[in-house]
Amino acid sequence: MTLPTNSAAVPAETSAASTSAAGTFDLAAIGTGLAFAESLGELSSVLHAGGAAGTAVVQAPPGTGKTTLVPPLLANLATPEGKPRRVVVTQPRRVAARAAARRLAALDGSRIGDRVGYTVRGERQAGPATLVEFVTPGILLRRLLDDPGLESIDAVILDEVHERGLETDLLLGMLTEVRQLRGDLTLVAMSATLDAPRFAALIGGAAGNAGTRHPLTEDAGTADDGGGPAPVVDCPSALYPLEVEWLPAAVARLDDRGVTRGFLDHIADTAAQAHSAAVAQDAGTDALVFVPGAWEVSYVAARLRGRAAPGTEVLELHGQVSPAEQDQAVSGRRPGGPARIIVSTDLAESSLTVPGVRLVIDSGLTREPRRDANRGMSGLVTVSCSRASAEQRAGRAARQGPGRVVRCYDQRTYGAAPAHVTPEIAVADLTGAALVLACWGSPGGAGLALPDAPPAAAMGEAGEVLRELGAVARDGQATQLGRTLARVPADPRLARALLGGSAAVGQRAAAEAVALVAGDQRAPGADLTRLLTVLRAGKDPAARRWAEDARRLEAIARKEATAVGPSAIASLVRTAPVTAAEAVGVVVALAFPDRVARLVPGDGPARYLLSSGTRAGLPAGSPLAGQEWLAVAEVSRAAGRDAAGTGAVIRSAAPLSADTAEAAAGQLLTDTVEAQFSQGRVKARRERRLGAISLSSTPERPSAEDGRAAVARALAKEGLGTIGWSTAADALRRRLAILRRELGEPWPDVSEPALLARLDSWLGPELAAMAGGAATSSIDLTDPLRRLLPWPEAVRLAELAPESLKVPSGSMVRIDYPDVSDNAASGSAGSVGAVPDMAGSGHAVPGQAGAYDGGRPVVAVKLQECFGWAATPRLVDGRVPVLFHLLSPARRPLAVTDDLASFWSGPYAQVRSEMRGRYPRHPWPEDPWTAQPTARTKARM
Repeated sequence: MTLPTNSAAVPAETSAASTSAAGTFDLAAIGTGLAFAESLGELSSVLHAGGAAGTAVVQAPPGTGKTTLVPPLLANLATPEGKPRRVVVTQPRRVAARAAARRLAALDGSRIGDRVGYTVRGERQAGPATLVEFVTPGILLRRLLDDPGLESIDAVILDEVHERGLETDLLLGMLTEVRQLRGDLTLVAMSATLDAPRFAALIGGAAGNAGTRHPLTEDAGTADDGGGPAPVVDCPSALYPLEVEWLPAAVARLDDRGVTRGFLDHIADTAAQAHSAAVAQDAGTDALVFVPGAWEVSYVAARLRGRAAPGTEVLELHGQVSPAEQDQAVSGRRPGGPARIIVSTDLAESSLTVPGVRLVIDSGLTREPRRDANRGMSGLVTVSCSRASAEQRAGRAARQGPGRVVRCYDQRTYGAAPAHVTPEIAVADLTGAALVLACWGSPGGAGLALPDAPPAAAMGEAGEVLRELGAVARDGQATQLGRTLARVPADPRLARALLGGSAAVGQRAAAEAVALVAGDQRAPGADLTRLLTVLRAGKDPAARRWAEDARRLEAIARKEATAVGPSAIASLVRTAPVTAAEAVGVVVALAFPDRVARLVPGDGPARYLLSSGTRAGLPAGSPLAGQEWLAVAEVSRAAGRDAAGTGAVIRSAAPLSADTAEAAAGQLLTDTVEAQFSQGRVKARRERRLGAISLSSTPERPSAEDGRAAVARALAKEGLGTIGWSTAADALRRRLAILRRELGEPWPDVSEPALLARLDSWLGPELAAMAGGAATSSIDLTDPLRRLLPWPEAVRLAELAPESLKVPSGSMVRIDYPDVSDNAASGSAGSVGAVPDMAGSGHAVPGQAGAYDGGRPVVAVKLQECFGWAATPRLVDGRVPVLFHLLSPARRPLAVTDDLASFWSGPYAQVRSEMRGRYPRHPWPEDPWTAQPTARTKARM
């Protein structure tokens, strides 16, 4: 292997020889003034030590030159055949890939597309002679699926891995697996933050052990790789002194609707004042302003154009501006050109270096994906950026000289921010990632060493979506349709809508709609059809790119026209063609049938019910307000007026007719008879639904099966009390319960769960009657309970648990058995308690088992009817003593006992002394043993 041409690392004669012999890059010239030039020798050594190819992690702050120098270094490390190496470098954004390629080509003195090139979505500047090609992660993912061995590539560099983009995380795992089969593939990961050891453990897992699996462990440096983690090459920071100023706004940064206009005004005014002061001291100072999204960029830039110093050039840098405008912003000031203020999203945070920047104004905000599984929503939310991101933003001001950063928030907010960016795999919709993994042969990421495992719930939902699309089989492996969808540069649902929608609206219209939804443009008033009109007219800066995307998607739709079969929407258009106004809505509905929405009737702001069950409002003044049906492309959580009290707002949608809504989301259509048991009767309605949306509801006579199921559901939910227990049924149930408790089998379990579990065995005829329309008031559960009696044991029911007990006075007194839910053992013999005869005392009500029974049968009887009764009766073959509630003549409790002999011998005397004056007409003999038991007064005895 030939060492690189780096005058700081190798002898001059070696450098010159390798350069002229291989025709490779002159690293000495390219690296002039770049801090990472000092680290090239170390990187070359560790890669050389790894054999024919190696792995490494480069850890270097933004602006040190790693993106410029590492790719040509790897290209200079010749193949075993002595040929220059082909190197692919990923950049997280298209503008960064283009800018990095153009910078390296310029330093190399070659034309872009020759030795150095790039490929991004819709644009390619590379050819057979290209040695270093910059691409976005999505481009490399699709190449991997087409060519899993990357046979034409010698080295891959994954740049900005610290940003934890979803596609970059997938590439880390997949390329580590490729190296198990291709030991000659060099793999380098580059990070701008101090988390390099984690990535070193990951990509080092297969180093030097082709064909052997090395799982990633939790702790860096502990992977079971046989050779340890990949070496880490550091580069010292190239920062000059940096002044940090904290200048929080007097207004809140965020409210229910997002970033407040007052805060954006504060950022613009702060930038204008700070830049004017900086230019007064150094006319060469340019400023970089960080805000979270494209809309905020446009707002702040517009305000700056009216407040910045005269002659100042205000530029916008984000994904929606044209490539030419992006290149202008990142190319630096022209010689003799005016001072510049570049307003950017986090695109300029680490993957791009903007020359001339010595002042940074930071909002401290960023956009991150979030997924709401409960409501079926995903999208971008505005949050505080991580502390690592804040440091990288600030560092942009001190790359070329002393700089200054003004943070438009306070130190407490900075301290409360997360240390690092949230990995996208943890919070994003994983449908696209799940399809890639399925096509790779690792459904759900199984067996793949990823920096973070995907959340099981999110991956499960993504797999379900793919199965509904027909993209994966039951085992999770990709189908032929799935592989076709993976080749479309769009979300799998949009890819499926592109192919399926072409038959309904035409390939051109379908391609335009998919490009519209897949793009970054904000729909005015959430109206996609209005946005389409603007883009077709070419009035929007993004119109050119949208048109290019649409043409590319149209070509794919034409090529893959037979990939999907006939659909309901295609059948509909044969009889009623879709109008041009509905074309966008049809495609969106095909992509997201769970987001087809219908207007909820009522006064006030428009509210829509999505087929998923989510309710959402529309932005105030939206031209879509009043449309009965919408196909929703994006809905997100929100509060405030736009949400109309629903907690969500529709961000982009297009109108539909009822027929096209049903056809496009036909898989959600149901036509069922729904029987319900309410108010004691079974009632049924025929319900036609589109997911959660009711299309029609008409009364219907329930079938016996539907009625029976409705009754069973009601009983399972509300219990047998729905029918009601008559006095006789309740008494029988209590008697059976005590026999079950004391004797067990074969006496039946009559608890609520047990009875509900075997309804058919004891309540079958009554269920049929109620299913046929009989009212519960006509049902008595006594006879059904008797069906549970075991035979021949049932003949002893009256003996073991009699309904009543004959007392010494001759009266037959009802026995109150304990409640079925009371499973306590019977009380011990001999318990005696006196209860004062006081109204409202709170003691047990006479004649009702409860506070004093302890799970035993109760006989509530007047004390005088038990004179002379010594032996307490016992039930259930003598197992359970009867508990007596001895009552006053007014039927108030005087005593509770299950030992009559002890009561007459003791507490009775106290009861007699207290009660005979209160009830003088009734007998209170001194000797209860010999007194005549009676239910009468003394006068009638």
